[in-house]
Amino acid sequence: MPTPHPKYRNSAAFYDVDGTLIRVNIVHAFSYYASRHASLATSALRTLRTAASVPVFWAADKLSRKWFNEIFYQSYAGASEDRLVMLADELFEDVIKPNIYPRAPELIADSRRAGCRQVLLSGALDFTMRPLAKYLGVDDLIANSLEFQDGYATGKLKKPFVAGATKADIMRGYARQHGIDLSESWAYSDSFSDFPMLAVVGHPTACNPDFRLLRVARSYDWPVLDLDEDPERAVSRRPRGLRRVRRTPE
Repeated sequence: MPTPHPKYRNSAAFYDVDGTLIRVNIVHAFSYYASRHASLATSALRTLRTAASVPVFWAADKLSRKWFNEIFYQSYAGASEDRLVMLADELFEDVIKPNIYPRAPELIADSRRAGCRQVLLSGALDFTMRPLAKYLGVDDLIANSLEFQDGYATGKLKKPFVAGATKADIMRGYARQHGIDLSESWAYSDSFSDFPMLAVVGHPTACNPDFRLLRVARSYDWPVLDLDEDPERAVSRRPRGLRRVRRTPE
């Protein structure tokens, strides 16, 4: 087994998930649960309601990711915890695993070999993300948690909310707890809403970025990665000490 690079033994790599490592998002996850969860009214009604609500969720997301999460997860009210956890494994096999970006496992594997601690930092629900975290072999998963009473979801999230600027605060706390030097750490995201998460580390990277994040990344000369690109056409832009990472051509 390769010896980790000594420079990175006290560093971590933090990954947003939806849009960064996988093509699908929390709306896809809820649609899957709703179509298979008997207690969520009727499957057809819930699925149609989700589809009709997408423009509202999109607008809320543009205004505030925290607000978006609070509104969206109200849709889970009344769902049984046991059933959701059981369906999470099926969701991973049917939806998430086929939609992992082709270059995401390689990125994580390279970073792990360099000695960085691997952390998924997601606004999705923890039980939804656990199969993915296990599959990718990361060290830690930090995600949102639903509040349950007597085994049923209340529709509220436990604090702290994992979204927007809160991610940066969570990363600072994680760094203190694990002796991580954020100035020598990496962060990866696709969304401008995660700017605080990216700005708190020494090596921010835009992955499959939206327009606003791409503009910011170019202005700060941050690496820009396309994890969905053809490996044969990939361009190397890896920081020294780590193996190659591909960047989209400018």
